[in-house]
Amino acid sequence: MLDMSLAAVSAVECSLEGIQFSRDAGLPVPVGMAFGLFAGVTLLLRRKWPVAVVLVSIAITPAQMGFLLGLVGLYTLAASELPRRIIGALAGMSFVGMFIVTYVRAHQGMVRGDLSIAGGFIPFLSVTTALGMTAPPVLLGLYVGARRRLMESLRERADSLERELMLLAERAEERAEWARNEERTRIAREMHDVVAHRVSLMVVHAAALQAVARKDPEKAVKNAALVGDMGRQALTELREMLGVLRTGEGLAGRSVRDDVPLAAVGAAAAAAASRAVGDSSEGPCLAELDELIGQSAAAGMVVHLSVEGQVRAYAREVEQTAYRVVQEALTNVHKHAAGAKTHVRLAHRSAEIAMQVENEPPSEPGSAQSARLPSGGNGLVGMKERVSALGGVFVSGPTDAGGFRVSAVIPAQVA
Repeated sequence: MLDMSLAAVSAVECSLEGIQFSRDAGLPVPVGMAFGLFAGVTLLLRRKWPVAVVLVSIAITPAQMGFLLGLVGLYTLAASELPRRIIGALAGMSFVGMFIVTYVRAHQGMVRGDLSIAGGFIPFLSVTTALGMTAPPVLLGLYVGARRRLMESLRERADSLERELMLLAERAEERAEWARNEERTRIAREMHDVVAHRVSLMVVHAAALQAVARKDPEKAVKNAALVGDMGRQALTELREMLGVLRTGEGLAGRSVRDDVPLAAVGAAAAAAASRAVGDSSEGPCLAELDELIGQSAAAGMVVHLSVEGQVRAYAREVEQTAYRVVQEALTNVHKHAAGAKTHVRLAHRSAEIAMQVENEPPSEPGSAQSARLPSGGNGLVGMKERVSALGGVFVSGPTDAGGFRVSAVIPAQVA
């Protein structure tokens, strides 16, 4: 609509100016008006062929017609994507044409007496008129074209950033899923540490209680008390972890899946696992190995502890991992080789700490099955994950004598 309106106005202007042109050229008035009409209508082509429109305006400049055609044509040309040398050349041609026509018309008017100006003022008048008809549309067109290109560049950049953000969001989702899987694994490992050892001892004590209930009532009472204490402690620890899973650290009514990060559940599981072996808020340490071995001895296991090297404090993660390896190895002895003699060796070296738990074959075949201790197959996997996370080496397997050996070496990180 804008192009049609401009073309209509230009056609009317050129038609009216064609009347004077036909008189000056000695042509019939209809011919001059038709020529002007044809020239003005070419403004419809300004978006597709701006060069042609500017050339037409330059061509009809001597006829003193097409001023609107020239202004709009130069603006469209400058705002287009054409090379700057073409825009400069056509703008220069328009300036020269307007300057020559203005100079000649002003000189003729002064000679005829139509203009009462000094002769030296004609060049100034010609330059000013040519600049006024050429510079404003060209400068405005250059500004609009640059602004349009800038907006397109910003739009392309915004689209590119949006695509990058979408890609980053996808990668973040992948990393979040990986982190959730890792946290689930850690939660399962911590819950295994909380439950497996204590419940295994409960089952062993219950089996011993069943065996001595009639022969040794005093020992039966003692075993029953141990089973009760361990059961209450296990229930307390599990209740704390399940409380976090249900309420998200006490925020009742909210869904764990939506509001409670798995890291909080993992932290609660780790804290409960720490309380399973003592009251230390920082988790189990190597100083509590005697107590751990004492619990296994109370359950009927013949276990010996030997320590080599100079005892010293290590980083909390190192001591926790070393403790868990020994704990899980003893739990496996209760499950699979009840009654077997077990040796626990701990070696403090200059750059590492090594531990080994080796059990002999059970004295009575089938003793492990008599307690009916289930095995989930996750204990060795969890130990290897813990040791590998600290850059250590974990090895486990049967011995030539028919027993089982668990060995781990962890780089020493002194506290």
